[in-house]
Amino acid sequence: MSDVAVVDAGGSNLGSVCYALERLGVRPRVVADAAGLRGARRVILPGVGAAPEAMRRLHEQDLVAPLRALQVPLLGICLGMQLLYERSQEGEVECLGLVPGVVRKLPQAPGIRVPHMGWNALRAMRPSPLLDGVADGDSAYFVHSYAAPVTADTVAASDHGGLFTAVVRHGRWCGAQFHPERSAATGARILRNFLEMDH
Repeated sequence: MSDVAVVDAGGSNLGSVCYALERLGVRPRVVADAAGLRGARRVILPGVGAAPEAMRRLHEQDLVAPLRALQVPLLGICLGMQLLYERSQEGEVECLGLVPGVVRKLPQAPGIRVPHMGWNALRAMRPSPLLDGVADGDSAYFVHSYAAPVTADTVAASDHGGLFTAVVRHGRWCGAQFHPERSAATGARILRNFLEMDH
């Protein structure tokens, strides 16, 4: 299957996401412009870094409007998930606006370190094909300082000084705040579920 497009938005996790897909038998194509999205059956938007720089790069690549207009499922990973929302407090930047909500900085609290780095349990919030074969309490690997609030679109949450969205789905738009490519069997299962789910 080579109809999976991975957007090169400058994230350092691009290679590891592609490698994780190859382990699932997928040969993704890396795209950096709207033409590369044509014919894709699935699109993945990885991201590491800061929201303002990532959005600036997407604008420079003329990818903002094509991503908003996609008619196939899109999965945002880490910062890529945050970019799906309306806005991020990080730099007060307008994001893609595909998922309702505002991404905010994780709260500082005694014993709670920001950035949130390491393994953390997933808590299922509503049924979704994205969680098929994933047990409540299975862990995933996180590295982030900002997070999306828990809303009706939250599929799974995690707790770090309070609940935040770990997996989101709003129609065709899906996201994982953690790194599925670094989350062992749990991450691989969620990637496979995204590739195989109905629209």
